[in-house]
Amino acid sequence: MDSNKETKFSVQYGPKDILDKKFKNKVRGYDPDEVDEFLDGIIRDYEAFTNEIDRLKEENTKLFSRVDELTKQLSVSKNVSAQTPQTNAAATNYDILKRLSNLERHVFGSKLSDSSVDNHDDGNHSDVDQY
Repeated sequence: MDSNKETKFSVQYGPKDILDKKFKNKVRGYDPDEVDEFLDGIIRDYEAFTNEIDRLKEENTKLFSRVDELTKQLSVSKNVSAQTPQTNAAATNYDILKRLSNLERHVFGSKLSDSSVDNHDDGNHSDVDQY
């Protein structure tokens, strides 16, 4: 779909044209009140259709601008991902394990060194992990 391409259509009678229309009176014509009531209903319909068309055009414009914005973001994202070097899974896993080891050493450092000293000093070696 092209946002610049709009379907143009012409309406022969608008709400104001229908409202202002005057008919000639004839001897055996229609009841003017009934005709006016019917035309009032047509005018309300035209106004509702016109309002809906305007609303849809506005929504369409907003959606096209949003699509353009998202397309630009996607192209930027693709460019960034293409420029970012890809790391292999083994190096990533190694880095994660290294960080985890450093974190454990930092958090549990004193506890690990104390428990390992205690275990080695009294000769009791337990099969249960101290963590």
